[in-house]
Amino acid sequence: QVQLVESGGGLVQAGGSLRLSCAASGSIFSINHMGWYRQAPGKQRELVARIISGGSTNYADSVKGRFTISRDNAKNTVYLQMNSLKPEDTGVYFCNADITATARSTAGYWGQGTQVTVSS
Repeated sequence: QVQLVESGGGLVQAGGSLRLSCAASGSIFSINHMGWYRQAPGKQRELVARIISGGSTNYADSVKGRFTISRDNAKNTVYLQMNSLKPEDTGVYFCNADITATARSTAGYWGQGTQVTVSS
């Protein structure tokens, strides 16, 4: 069984910062890519940032220069440092990971989501 547990969401004023964390645990053989998605009310879930096992990253245009994704492979944890937050960054942020379990099956996993609210 594999689990992703997120933390770090909250309420912040525009221009502020938050750091999200997502830790993967369970029967993990390897983690391929990890990323963050967000879903605003009434909108579809969208990719915010992703980091692959080699360290390459990609970001949504709307967060480039403000958000930084990083990964601690030893802890099976991915982070999202969010600076210069804007009200339009408000939403539920979900961690996603492509994981090969010890049984050698590979699947995508989602965390439960953490709320980020940016007030103007």
